[in-house]
Amino acid sequence: MGRKCLALLVMLLWFWGLPLEAWGEAPAVAQTIPDTLEGQVEAKAAVVIDGETGRVLFAKNANQRLPMASTTKIMTALLTLEQPNLEEYFVVDSQAIRVEGSSMGLKEGDQASLKALAYGMLLASGNDGANAAAVQISGSIAGFVERMNQRAQEMGLEDTHFVTPSGLGDPEHYSSAYDMALLAKEALKNPLFAEICGQKKGVVSYGNPPYNRWLTNHNRLLSDYPGTIGVKTGFTKEAGRCLVSCAQRDGIRLIVVTLGCPDDWTVHRTLYDRYFARLSLREVPETQVSVPVTGGSVPKVAGVYDPIPPVALAEGERLQVKVLAQPFVYAPVEQGQALGELRVYCDGQLLARRTLTAADYISAKERKGLFQKLLGSG
Repeated sequence: MGRKCLALLVMLLWFWGLPLEAWGEAPAVAQTIPDTLEGQVEAKAAVVIDGETGRVLFAKNANQRLPMASTTKIMTALLTLEQPNLEEYFVVDSQAIRVEGSSMGLKEGDQASLKALAYGMLLASGNDGANAAAVQISGSIAGFVERMNQRAQEMGLEDTHFVTPSGLGDPEHYSSAYDMALLAKEALKNPLFAEICGQKKGVVSYGNPPYNRWLTNHNRLLSDYPGTIGVKTGFTKEAGRCLVSCAQRDGIRLIVVTLGCPDDWTVHRTLYDRYFARLSLREVPETQVSVPVTGGSVPKVAGVYDPIPPVALAEGERLQVKVLAQPFVYAPVEQGQALGELRVYCDGQLLARRTLTAADYISAKERKGLFQKLLGSG
C-alpha cells in the first residue's frame, strides 16, 4: 500500500448511546423523516432540504425533469450578480428586450445597470431584464445559456438543462425540484442575491435617462409567512405554478421547492410548519483522531479539523461519524499536513465534511550509526 493511499482508519462512532447500524455514502435524494404528507402535496414534484447541510427532509418526484418557468432566473440573477461593475450603466440591447411574458418595463434606448436588471429579474420577474443581462455579459443569449449550463454542471445539477435565461418554455429547458433546491442554496451564499430576493419591494433606477421606480416582489410568502427570506416564483402554462422559497427559524434554514403546484403558497406554509416543528439544532460532539507515525519521535500524531456547526435533527435521529485517514504517515510530519477527512452523516446523508490535519510537528527519530550501536552494546 503506497504512502498516499487513503484507507479507513478505525472509526465508526454513534453518538448519544444509540446502537450501531449499517451505513454508507449519502444517496442523492432520500426522505429521511418518515412522513405521510407526500400524498397531500398536490404538486408534480416537491422537496424540502436543510438550507445549511443540503440534507433532504421530504421528497416527492424530486429528481423528475420538469419545466421550471421563471425560477430559472435564480441562475441568471446569480451569474449576473457575480459580474464586476454592477452599478455601471449601459444601453440595453434592443432585440434582447423584445420578449413575451413578465417584464420590468425596459424600452429601446433605456440605460440600466446589471444590478438593476437583477432586481428586475428577482422582484418583477422581468424576462426583458434576464435577456438584457445575458447579452451584456456574454454578447448573446446563446453564449450566456452556455455559461448557465456550465455553472449547473459545476454545481452538480444532474437533471438541469437551460435553453433560455428567462425560463420561457422549451422542450429542452428543464430542471428538477432537487436541483432547484441546490441552486437556491448556492445562490443564497451570494450576499447581494440574498438581499435582493428577500425584499418585498425595491427602488431601482433605469430608463432614458434613468429614473427611480418601485418594483414589487411576486413572492407572497415574504409577507404571509414569518421568517421567509426568498427566493423566486415562476409560472407558464406548460410548467404550471413553480415556487422556490427559503425560510429560517430558531437558527434552522429550510428550502422548499414545488414544481407544477396549483396551491403552492399553502403547500409551502404546510411544509415549513411540519419540518420547523420537528427539527431542533444539535451539537456535533468533537471526535478525537490520531494517526500512527512511522520513524517519528513520538508514535502518533493528533488529527484536528475545523469546527462543525450545530445541525438540525428530528427527535430520535442519530449522527454518524466516519473518519478516512492514511493508515500511517512517515516522519517528519509538518503541522497542518493533511491526514485525511472526517465526515458526518445522518441516515446515510452527508451533513458535513472536514479535512483532517496534523495538530503538531513531529520530528524524525534520531537514528544511531553502527559505531554508536557497538559502543552501546559494550
